Amino acid sequence: MNILIMILVGFIAGTLAKFIIPGFGGGFIVTSVLGIVGSLVGGYAASFLGLASGSGLSIAGILTSTFGAVLVILAFKLINK
Repeated sequence: MNILIMILVGFIAGTLAKFIIPGFGGGFIVTSVLGIVGSLVGGYAASFLGLASGSGLSIAGILTSTFGAVLVILAFKLINK
C-alpha cells in the first residue's frame, strides 16, 4: 500500500511542478518518477534545514515533494542546456 501512496504523491507533486515550471514534457510515468525523485530531494532538503517534511498524503508531504520536483526539473534543465 505504501508504494501506491508514493506513486500517487509522486504524480501529484510532479504534476504541480510541471505547472510551476512550464515547458517540461512527459507522460504519466515521467511525471510520477519526477515526483518520487522530487519527494526524496525535498525530504532531504527539509531534513537538512531542520524542517518537518511531512509524509504520505499530507499537505506538507505534497508541498515538500513539489518543492523537490521543482529543484529536479531546474537541475535537469541546467544539465541539458
